[in-house]
Order: sequence, then structure tokens, then C-alpha cells
Amino acid sequence: MMAFNTRKLRAVALATGLLSAGSLFSLAKAAPTYALVQINQQALFFNQMNNGAQEAAKASGKNLVIFNANDNPVSQNDAIETYIQQGVKGIMVDAIDVNGIMPAIKEAAAARIPVIAIDAVLPAGPQAAQVGVDNLEGGKIIGHYFVDYVAKNMGGKARLGIVGALNSAVQNQRQKGFEETIKSNPGITVADVVDGQNVQDSAMTAAENLITGNPDLTAIYATGEPALLGAIAAVENQGRQKEIKVFGWDLTSKAISGIDGGYVTAVLQQDPKKMGEEAVKALNAITAGKTVSKTILVPATVVTKANVDSYRAMFK
Repeated sequence: MMAFNTRKLRAVALATGLLSAGSLFSLAKAAPTYALVQINQQALFFNQMNNGAQEAAKASGKNLVIFNANDNPVSQNDAIETYIQQGVKGIMVDAIDVNGIMPAIKEAAAARIPVIAIDAVLPAGPQAAQVGVDNLEGGKIIGHYFVDYVAKNMGGKARLGIVGALNSAVQNQRQKGFEETIKSNPGITVADVVDGQNVQDSAMTAAENLITGNPDLTAIYATGEPALLGAIAAVENQGRQKEIKVFGWDLTSKAISGIDGGYVTAVLQQDPKKMGEEAVKALNAITAGKTVSKTILVPATVVTKANVDSYRAMFK
């Protein structure tokens, strides 16, 4: 039996609140157990992913433990090392630092523990599969929608601000795809890019500064849920609902209210619950000796006033 690193084990237990002191050594006895190493528990997106993984694990007779890294990439690496010591049968990770996570991924692979990357796209390595949206392509999809909207509804011109999360590899890809696409219309100019740090309050402050510093702003693109919520709050706080159209990623009840109010125009909606489900299914297949596709794509949809009704029940 593999030796346990009890110091790290107890650290994970305390950090997540998901393992009691009496269960520190239970994972070795309760097989099979999978681990999901998550970014945070603040965003609805991650909680929906957790729910999908939990339901799929339960349905297939597996145990699932979830680690909340609280936006700390070092904690994610430590958690993976701990789960390796515990002897889990599979690991899923939504990486904060896609390059910095790779040594831990390689360590898991060396221990013959399959790793499924969810959402954040990892560089080439020993991970068994990648589950999620193509974030670069998703940025292009909403970028094309924005270009068409500007042409049809804004006289072909827009003064754009971007609320990103420069600490997120995923959101940087979404920003890149969007910016590459909007270059097709020289009438769209980017006033500034601000860093919301993937935290709603920080995104709101950054968006308010963006609006104050650029009174001619007519549109905002937000690259994730905290950025979108922050941008919506900033537009409302500044009373600019009539002048500024908001585009972004990841629906919430607040974003739906903004769509109803006419100032949130389009949101690219992923299916994080499906991502969690597909990741567990992939681990189930691998642990049963089957092969899975290296890339498992989960579609995303542009949500507007025309189709928002079908999403309302999800956010009540």
C-alpha cells in the first residue's frame, strides 16, 4: 500500500471541508474514488460542474471528493499530489495555471492515475482527455455575433471595452478569439482591456473605471461569469443601460434580467453540468479498460432575448 502524506492530507481536508478528520484514511478503503480539483466554489459555473460530476459519479457507483482551490494554483498542485498519495482511481482538474499544473499531472500519470482536464485547456501531456468548450473558438463565435449586431443595430460602429481575467488561461483564449474576429470591422475600436481577476467585485471596480475613463463606450465584452456580473453591475451603477450593450460568457439570473432589460445583448452559455458528467464518464471508461477521445467537446450556445426563455428554469 502506498504511504500517506498525512500533513498534506489534513491540509486538503481542512481546506475543502469535504473530508472529516475521521475520514482521512477512508479513501484507500472505499474504492473506486475520483477526485475533482476545482478552481473555486464562488461561481455558479463551477458549482454546476460539481453537480454534474456528483450525479454521474453516484449513478455509476463511484465516490467523488471535490477540492476547492480558492483561486490558488499552488493549492491545486498540492491537492493532486495528496490525491495521488491517497490512491484515488482518477483525477479531474479545471486548472488555474495550465502550465504550472503539468508537473502534478505527470506525477499522476506516473502513478497510473488517469487525469481528465475540464474547461481549461492543458498543453500536450499525459492527461487522458480534455473535456469542455473550445474557448478560442467560443470567443470567435460570440465575436461573429457581435460584428453582425454592430452592423445591423449600431450603424456599423462600436467603441468597445473588454473586462477580462488575465490570470485565467481559459479567459485569455476567449479574449483572443473575440479580438481576432472583430478585426474584420474597422468600425469597431477597443478603448481598453481591464483585468477583473476572475473575481466579481474586482471586475465591477475595473468595469466602472473602464466606463468612467471612456465616456464614449458603447459596448462591453466580458470573458467569464465574474467579469460579466461585474460589467452588468457597473453599467447599472453608472446608469448607462441605454448607451452600453453588454456581451459575455456564462448565464446567471442577473444576466437574464439584463437580457430582459435590453442592455445585456448576448451571452455565450456553456454547459458546465454536462462537462462534469462527461469527465466522470470518461474516467469510468478508462478505468474499465476502454479508450476515450482525447478531446470531448461540449457545445456552447449564444443566448439572446430570442431564446432566453428556455434557460430561465435553470436559474430560479
